[in-house]
Amino acid sequence: MRTAYRVETVRAAEAEAMARLPEGTLMRRAAAGLAVACAGLLDRVYGARVVLLVGSGDNGGDALYAGALLARRGAGVTAVPLGRRAHEGGLAALAGAGGRVLAAPEDPGDPAAPGDAAAPDGAGEAVRRADLVVDGITGIGGRGGLRPGAARLVRAAREAGVPLVAVDLPSGVDADTGEVAGEAVRADATVTFGAYKPGLLIDPGRERTGALRLVGIGLDLPPEPDLEALQHRDVARLLPVPAAESDKYRRGVVGIVAGSARYPGAAVLAVSGALRGGAGAVRYVGPAADAVLARHPETLVHAGPPARAGRVQAWVIGPGLGDTPGVADVLGSDVPVLVDADGLRHLDPAAVRARPAPTVLTPHAGEAAALLGTAREDVEARRLEAVRELAGRFGAVVLLKGSTTLVARPAGPVRVNPTGTPWLATAGSGDVLSGLTGSLLAAGLAPHDAASAGAYLHGLAARRAAHGAPVAAYDVAEALPGAWRDVHG
Repeated sequence: MRTAYRVETVRAAEAEAMARLPEGTLMRRAAAGLAVACAGLLDRVYGARVVLLVGSGDNGGDALYAGALLARRGAGVTAVPLGRRAHEGGLAALAGAGGRVLAAPEDPGDPAAPGDAAAPDGAGEAVRRADLVVDGITGIGGRGGLRPGAARLVRAAREAGVPLVAVDLPSGVDADTGEVAGEAVRADATVTFGAYKPGLLIDPGRERTGALRLVGIGLDLPPEPDLEALQHRDVARLLPVPAAESDKYRRGVVGIVAGSARYPGAAVLAVSGALRGGAGAVRYVGPAADAVLARHPETLVHAGPPARAGRVQAWVIGPGLGDTPGVADVLGSDVPVLVDADGLRHLDPAAVRARPAPTVLTPHAGEAAALLGTAREDVEARRLEAVRELAGRFGAVVLLKGSTTLVARPAGPVRVNPTGTPWLATAGSGDVLSGLTGSLLAAGLAPHDAASAGAYLHGLAARRAAHGAPVAAYDVAEALPGAWRDVHG
């Protein structure tokens, strides 16, 4: 499992390590890892032109020491200081290895900014002619976007097609949340130290991170992280496996309340996901029974209401539901319930918190915004804060769908889903996810695990189905057995 920690936690671990290690040890370890990563991105180190964009913090120092290591291997390394003062030890190390320092562009209106009138052209030309640019502008404690001088140099690198490596995280990205307030670096690769930071795994920061590499520097971190990302082996341990004595009822029955006269396909897609989710049977309740049976004759159907449909171990309600009743009936049950789409409209937090069994909510950003009483743009800009707030307000597990799918419960680490593809943004894909996750609930997984494993399999299936081309929601459902086998290796 990949884990991430907030800046406050990382800083405390660094302070503890520095207290027991010789001075400069952590920076030397970080710089060595960064230099190796940079060397791997160059066709050859000897003769390569490397430009370091360095701020006044420790990330600038890491970049300078890494530059010194590359210079000793024959690279032509140029540092462009962008802060009020650069790391003195790092500058000395670079100078001793044969590197050079070039004046930085001025930021208008800042009398303390370094540089002279000719500096923008000199620094900009060095960046455009480089084989690699290293972003050591701001550290993990940085807030806000890039200052104008730094932004101009970063844009110059991108426009010239020069690969850009970020030190610890792309400058301009909030390390704790992934938020981007202003202009930020869009890196081809990021080398982070000691621990992953949440902002590297959550959009919009994640999409600016590029290839992500962790360099261990010897930090002792708490056992409980702030963020978790499951991997194949974690999901494999969670997925249900029937025993020899299992029958369809012992494996669990999931009830699906979905679809309407206007949206019968939503019922078909939710049932499709549920049939491939590990439960032994699917019981469908709603007006789209004919459409469901035409595609999946093994489905158990009932006209409703849900309370009279027969025993289930979990309910899924909402996809394509329209104004069809049933939400109150399902929420009044004593089994886990997943609420999606139309079921989320006018949902009462008090009613959800009062339930005797767990509840899973699966909103997209627009639905989350409606539940929180805010704008969709606010949710998309602060996804981590939004999912935590929803989980606390409703006392439920919340799966916030989107470019970065997050799963939160009222307390404990948030999980970020690492699988998926932009092609998954297609009509009906959320219905498949709801059915799949509901089936995992019925099979006995804890709500947090069901939502996390469901999102993981769903994203993996989408990758298999798409292969870089457009994909339809039913294609994702059809690819789920292959994704399941992939996870088990």
